[in-house]
Amino acid sequence: MSEHEHNPFPEEGNTGHIWDDNLRELANPAPNWWMMAFYASIAFVIGYGLIYPMIPLSDSYTKGLTGWTAIGEYKASIVEVEAVRKPFEDKIAKMSAREILADAELSAYVEASGKVIFGDNCAACHGTGGAGNPDFPVLADDDWLYGGSIEQIQATITNGRQGMMPKMGGQQLTDAEIDKLANAIYNNGTVTKEPLYTSKGCMGCHGPDGKGMVALGSANLTDGIWRFSEPDQLASIKYTIKHGVNDASDPETRKPKMPAFKDKLSEQDIKKMAVYVYKFGGGK
Repeated sequence: MSEHEHNPFPEEGNTGHIWDDNLRELANPAPNWWMMAFYASIAFVIGYGLIYPMIPLSDSYTKGLTGWTAIGEYKASIVEVEAVRKPFEDKIAKMSAREILADAELSAYVEASGKVIFGDNCAACHGTGGAGNPDFPVLADDDWLYGGSIEQIQATITNGRQGMMPKMGGQQLTDAEIDKLANAIYNNGTVTKEPLYTSKGCMGCHGPDGKGMVALGSANLTDGIWRFSEPDQLASIKYTIKHGVNDASDPETRKPKMPAFKDKLSEQDIKKMAVYVYKFGGGK
């Protein structure tokens, strides 16, 4: 005897599969609107396959009647963009960074372009908008170790920078002398009044006024702007004095380095980035 003979709903049009006495599977046809949508989707897929690339083959794919491809559309868009950029780029190639700055239209164009270049190459270290990150200089102020003129900034980007300060701990300065000198530096403006500043040769790099030398990239010790900014700033100053900067004789020395971009970016892109960075707060 088949299970359908035990079907308590024989006229309902169910499949005969019944659970828990009255839970059953019906055999009703799908609604007309659903079937129309189903057939329309089949027609759409066929039509799409005829017009656009769709089916992968062993070594190629069906091209479609239009021959359209996403990469083709992308390349066509690039050609359009380059056509718009060309007059600006041709001018930039013949101008110095300072001349670009003086041209309002070009300067605005380069600023927009330089923002992208900066984001790809510099923001990871110097922060968005040049706001700086721990152990990386702030660019959005007017304090520049190697000078903030547009030419100096361009030279920094092109060739990179790696300053050097000899360690003063050990034979040069005792711990007590380091404490004394660090406190004089920490109390802005008083460092040149500390005899150790002259007797230990600090003025040879940082100048008789303590304001640093652009030619050496030595820091201004009187302005309260710190190359290595840390929560305990006094302790940070002591560390720098003791271990120096890029001093190969001390494994604990600080090791800041600005990479050169001359082999990574074109001269044109370097000029753009120099203009963009200069607008953060460059000097004259």
